[in-house]
Amino acid sequence: MSTGAVLEEKKKLVKEISDRLERSVAVVLTDYRGLNVAEATNLRRELREAGVEFKVMKNTLVRFACDELELEGLKENLVGPTAIAFSYDDPVAPAKILTKFAKEHKKLIIKSGMVEGKIIDSNGITSLASLPSREVLLAQVLSGFQAPISGFVNVMQGNLRNFAQVVDAIREQKEQQGNA
Repeated sequence: MSTGAVLEEKKKLVKEISDRLERSVAVVLTDYRGLNVAEATNLRRELREAGVEFKVMKNTLVRFACDELELEGLKENLVGPTAIAFSYDDPVAPAKILTKFAKEHKKLIIKSGMVEGKIIDSNGITSLASLPSREVLLAQVLSGFQAPISGFVNVMQGNLRNFAQVVDAIREQKEQQGNA
């Protein structure tokens, strides 16, 4: 392969990495040294089931992509073997899965990450992992919206019930007057 072809191939790879970084709602950088094949396979499967892509990438190429996208904060953690988790839908999923896996397998080290364009350190990833899932958060928001509506409906039902009782009392009173 000629030097020009190698350069073109590297430019293509940098473009692919840039595209992944741009499309991602969450990115987590990890050091995976020391994981055996079975552990790495289990981690990849778990991430894939959650819709998260997990790739081992050359730090130099990722640095070029970070330069292209002006993501300086990620570059400082591109040292040693780096595997990157890309999530395109759920910003919490990679943090949850990788944090849980890192607790069980001390060899996996979370370096840093990015959530919706904001660079966060490993402590930020751990904090993000402690958040409830997106579905739980949405349920909590909907519950908050429903509470005032439910209260309003209960008040209206109470008023209607009271009105019906008054009308019924008047009807009974008129029936008694009509019988007398």
